Amino acid sequence: VGFSTALSQTPSISSISSEGREDLQVNRLETQIWIKPDIQKTDVDFSEILNAIQEIAKDVNIFFDELEGVNSPSKDDDSLLHHGNLTSTSDDASRLEVVGEEVPDKNKANGLYFRDGKCRIDYILVYRKSNPQTEKREVFERNIRAEGLQMEKESSLTNSDIIFVKLHAPWEVLGKYAELMNVRMPFRRKIYYLHRRYKFMNRIEKQISRFRGWLPRKPMKLDKETLPDLEENDCYTAPFSQQRIHHFIIHNKDTFFNNATRSRIVHHILQRVKYEEGKNKIGLNRLLSNGSYEAAFPLHEGSYRSKNSIRTHGAENHRHLLYECWASWGVWYKYQPLDLVRRYFGEKIGLYFAWLGWYTGMLFPAAFIGLFVFLYGVTTLNHCQVSKEVCQATDIIMCPICDKYCPFMRLSDSCVYAKVTHLFDNGATVFFAVFMAVWATVFLEFWKRRRAVIAYDWDLIDWEEEEEEIRPQFEAKYSKKERMNPISGKPEPYQAFADKCSRLIVSASGIFFMICVVIAAVFGIVIYRVVTVSTFAAFKWALIRNNSQVATTGTAVCINFCIIMLLNVLYEKVALFLTNLEQPRTESEWENSFTLKMFLFQFVNLNSSTFYIAFFLGRFTGHPGAYLRLINRWRLEECHPSGCLIDLCMQMGIIMVLKQTWNNFMELGYPLIQNWWTRRKLRQEYGTQRKTSFPQWEKDYNLQPMNAYGLFDEYLEMILQFGFTTIFVAAFPLAPLLALLNNIIEIRLDAYKFVTQWRRPLASRAKDIGIWYGILEGIGILSVITNAFVIAVTSDFIPRLVYAYKYGPCAGQGEAGQKCMVGYVNASLSVFLVSDFENRSEPTSNGSEFSGSPLKYCRYRDYRDPPHSPVPYGYTLQFWHVLAARLAFIIVFEHLVFCIKHLISYLIPDLPKDLRDRMRREKYLIQEMMYEAELERLQKERKERKKNGKSYHNEWP
Repeated sequence: VGFSTALSQTPSISSISSEGREDLQVNRLETQIWIKPDIQKTDVDFSEILNAIQEIAKDVNIFFDELEGVNSPSKDDDSLLHHGNLTSTSDDASRLEVVGEEVPDKNKANGLYFRDGKCRIDYILVYRKSNPQTEKREVFERNIRAEGLQMEKESSLTNSDIIFVKLHAPWEVLGKYAELMNVRMPFRRKIYYLHRRYKFMNRIEKQISRFRGWLPRKPMKLDKETLPDLEENDCYTAPFSQQRIHHFIIHNKDTFFNNATRSRIVHHILQRVKYEEGKNKIGLNRLLSNGSYEAAFPLHEGSYRSKNSIRTHGAENHRHLLYECWASWGVWYKYQPLDLVRRYFGEKIGLYFAWLGWYTGMLFPAAFIGLFVFLYGVTTLNHCQVSKEVCQATDIIMCPICDKYCPFMRLSDSCVYAKVTHLFDNGATVFFAVFMAVWATVFLEFWKRRRAVIAYDWDLIDWEEEEEEIRPQFEAKYSKKERMNPISGKPEPYQAFADKCSRLIVSASGIFFMICVVIAAVFGIVIYRVVTVSTFAAFKWALIRNNSQVATTGTAVCINFCIIMLLNVLYEKVALFLTNLEQPRTESEWENSFTLKMFLFQFVNLNSSTFYIAFFLGRFTGHPGAYLRLINRWRLEECHPSGCLIDLCMQMGIIMVLKQTWNNFMELGYPLIQNWWTRRKLRQEYGTQRKTSFPQWEKDYNLQPMNAYGLFDEYLEMILQFGFTTIFVAAFPLAPLLALLNNIIEIRLDAYKFVTQWRRPLASRAKDIGIWYGILEGIGILSVITNAFVIAVTSDFIPRLVYAYKYGPCAGQGEAGQKCMVGYVNASLSVFLVSDFENRSEPTSNGSEFSGSPLKYCRYRDYRDPPHSPVPYGYTLQFWHVLAARLAFIIVFEHLVFCIKHLISYLIPDLPKDLRDRMRREKYLIQEMMYEAELERLQKERKERKKNGKSYHNEWP
């Protein structure tokens, strides 16, 4: 028993030189003395003796394994690959069975451990026995064993051709690679430093805290009393070091490294293990790409459901805890447990949910202001002079909006559309556009501060990404030409500058061509709108005939949405082809290039028709008698008599709702259907009871793997929504509210998908959201420009302002109230002589139904001279005043908003002051604690030497 205990407390022999190996064995035998008196003084329990013998058997075998592994070949040597026989079960498990070990039933039953019930499964590899890549797998697995990982194999219960390879990393391997990977681990609890405050401030804080005690508890906060597992150890951390292992807080070596860290260490090892002779034949990713292994993933920590309540019996595991306090629909209003998400899924996924939660929280003020603008339009609707005049203009007859089949119509027939337009285009619209431009800047600036706090709390401040491996495709393409890597000093494949430029030019040409395809699709939608307006105007149903323009817009938007979704599939394949054509050197370069292309494609695809409606619809149509036509055939579409803003609102509302609904279905509905179908087949073949008895690796294998592009789809969906929320928000103030409602659902959908429907992704680290932040900044700049043009060009804000100050009843008085808008509708309409119609555009009806006699004149939206003026249908002076005011507004609006944005960016520091002080103090305290711990260790060693009577040098201290 003493030998076993001493053996378990000594370091690995593989890390000691051959000269000191004999001394180490003697020291191990000397340390057995301290446990023997305990055995003599106490009553002997035979079960304890049996367990001790089993530990001896295990540790002695580990001892000899380490002795054999001292002279094992290095994995960096191409010629020294291991060629041994690989057993289907771990050696430790088979040896322990000899001495009659009792396997812990609980660990064995839950499918998270080896057959011995002690070695936790850290990683799973899956392959098929029928796969021809047998030799590569055998070499790979031998080298895995040489690295110190323990291995065990199991056949699938549903398919004997599928083999699961279970991997476990012992403590020695974890410690070695944690030190190489600079994994930060806790070593002291944090001591918070409180600033000295004046007595007056202390009194105020006491009164505030007393007042808060009377208020109800914040319902959004998670209940940490009933969920104690949410409490995190608030400790200082430092890079793990085996030499200073006594500094770290180690209560149990089995749980010191959490499961996410263990799987990350094992994945790090697998990425650096050779599988074949050759310089570049290394890594698990290559084996997955060539089909040697079918899947590789870490295990979920058991089931996410439990028969018992979490509040009475606690959480079964972290997955169950995440489901109850994060992925369940009942906690949709609560904050996210980001520390728990990070602990289970890693920092990269944790940062995504932190950003999504921050974005959703920042949408609350934007949604509130947008709703206020809409309600302001509702409350002022009855006082709007423009809509009153439109509704009362029964004597104003408008010209037809299409050729032949469209009839003359009264202006009062568009009363409903005029009122709806006022809901979105009112006096508060300009304020809201400025607010949203400033909001986008504040959102990004405060996200930088929030990210800094998260990076500090998650120990990401000093973390730097490792030197990335070169992509196998890049190596295969440019393996003949090499140059020295300036960082590692090793030769690596090199891509010539001319080759790189030529590939980039071809890729850019492909991007330009696909953008032209988008424009062609928009052109097709324009032709559809032009043709169907006349078709709907001649429709038999009166409802469609009387609302032909709205029916045209609605059907065009739905068709446009279908085209968008079809082109998205094509764009993904084109972006993948162009990115591979560029031959990026590393995975991060490939990911950034692919991300930029996909965003550009989908952004243009989603917003091209919106840009057409906002800035081109009804702008270049000509006038009655001289219409501009497509291919000299189709007359360009005109705006509704109430303006083009109603078309833009319909476009944004329908696309936004349909897009978000479709995305949510594809994110959750598709995996749910696939997993349901898999469970159904298993239930039919094996029954319900057998299905529940499947081990955890079998259950996880039947789940859906995470997307091949990682978090790309999640980020892309939110970034496109951010564009919809900011770019055309002046035309649709309810966009932030729709985005907020969607995001509240999106957070729980994504959480449910990660916890229940997907295999557990590898816990990877990241410092920020990557290239997406730059894209967000670009969208923020574009939103200022587009909102300026929407207010100046699309809405009637500027024409009304010019009329109020220059041509209305209050001209020259400096007022612009509703009383100053009297006569605006009549002033904004021009007169056309019906006899001047072209033959192909002359309507079939002569308008006799309005006055009993054929019409002589009709009105249209424009600022043109009457037909009997010296220059018939020429632009009036009011047109040039409006045009000048529009250009002036665009320039002033953009410069003002950009100045405010830059001022806010300058005034808001990226790092909060209190965080900066905490970081400085923590650095100081860490140095002090490390010094004190080292001093305590040296003093303790000195006392032990004195006590043992050994000679020592008079060293400090």
